[in-house]
Amino acid sequence: MYKNKFASKYTTNQFEHSAAELVKQFHAKKSSPEEYLVDLFENIDRLNPELNALTSVQKDYAFAQAKKLTSYSNPSSLPLYGVPIVIKENIQKVGFPLECASKILKGYKGQFNATAIENLEKAGAILIGTANMDEFAMGSANEHSAHGSVKNPHDTSRVSGGSSGGSAVTCAAGFAPITLGSDTGGSVRQPAGYCGIYGLKPTYGRVSRYGLVAFGSSLDQISPFARCVEDLNLVMGVLGKEDSKDATSLKGQYSSYPDQYSLRGKKVGVLRSILSDGVDKNVMQEFLNLESELQKKGVEFIDVEIPSLEYTLSVYYLIACAEASSNLSRFDGIRFGHRAKNTDDLFDLYCKTRAEGFGKEVKRRIMLGTFALSAGFYDAFYGKAQAVRELMTKQFNELFKKVDYIYLPTSPNSAFQFGITAFDPIKEYLFDVFTIPANLVGIPGISVPARVQQGELPVGLQFLAPLGKDAELVAFAAELEKENLIGLTKLI
Repeated sequence: MYKNKFASKYTTNQFEHSAAELVKQFHAKKSSPEEYLVDLFENIDRLNPELNALTSVQKDYAFAQAKKLTSYSNPSSLPLYGVPIVIKENIQKVGFPLECASKILKGYKGQFNATAIENLEKAGAILIGTANMDEFAMGSANEHSAHGSVKNPHDTSRVSGGSSGGSAVTCAAGFAPITLGSDTGGSVRQPAGYCGIYGLKPTYGRVSRYGLVAFGSSLDQISPFARCVEDLNLVMGVLGKEDSKDATSLKGQYSSYPDQYSLRGKKVGVLRSILSDGVDKNVMQEFLNLESELQKKGVEFIDVEIPSLEYTLSVYYLIACAEASSNLSRFDGIRFGHRAKNTDDLFDLYCKTRAEGFGKEVKRRIMLGTFALSAGFYDAFYGKAQAVRELMTKQFNELFKKVDYIYLPTSPNSAFQFGITAFDPIKEYLFDVFTIPANLVGIPGISVPARVQQGELPVGLQFLAPLGKDAELVAFAAELEKENLIGLTKLI
């Protein structure tokens, strides 16, 4: 048990509305977006200094957008009418900070709107600020940020998770009902689990990546956080569209989940063998509790195996670091961002700029990736990693012929204390072991909050679905929520 000193600062639950509830409220003229923003910004100004979740609050822009919306002739046609939304600091929005929590991009602002941002604003959403993150989305705790660490609102002595920790905390603390992060190896699902909210990683290509600053191009996916499943479904209807600007974009669009959905008869695979070691007792207990409750609802659980999963971490970090070393080569101090002074020549400029601008974790991953791609080692490391990735994809596809979903913890543990991974980066990498497979094979995954006892730290539980079955996965989670088997872990 723990005592949440942060939660005592709440004087009202008015900021716990879902996006769907807010839209209904604004349509009924019980309140206006402008009025709501006044109170919301007061709350953010009071609480964000302690949490360090937001890196910018765009009040003038937000009020200007709210004013435009109130004069809109047909607000009922806007599915996100007046809903405040926060975006991770690696997503392009004109005039908003785009620093990626890195010194090398200090002061840099968005030059165009990402497709995801255009879709949100066309749907009536109001962007109110940018969220803190691990530098260039590299981390599992949000401790690797030029803006400082993000604190977990359930216990401010603990991490928020990463790399989208700022977006997760922003949502959990009531600053916005929906926030956007990016998920490369679990960077949305893992902090969602640590903060007791919902996090969805769509099928790779279902949400346009145009305007997202790349970490691992074959792994990254813009992904939403929410405090209820209905809001995930709502925002996916806006974001999940084909985009001609993104070569990896899937054809078609996300279709909302069906009204009638039954748990009975569903088959869920459990990778029991990989849960035997390293999973904390509280996480395992919640995992088994939900399994037991679902069995009572007619869900069949089947123990399954995917042999290639033992290589998950090795494959992921070889591929992700290799892609990062390529993507981050553009930051050279010439065209944008930080530029070192007092340099002797071009080579010296490159070296000093990157030495001063990149943080320790980013440098580590660039070095690992450059080594994996170097002559003489490419086939031995990167080539083999891609071969195992292809094998893993085939094994998942075969497994999904037998089961509807795969069930795993989101992370082996609940949110941990600050600093415990400072001298052991490998330990931090292990926290993503259950989320990484979905990125490697491109399938959708959702982290849902377990129904923990009052005063206990949040626990995230994860379900994976076949390629393209995003709506069915959301429908499954919605039914779990409806049956009161999962739900938002509230600040107490």
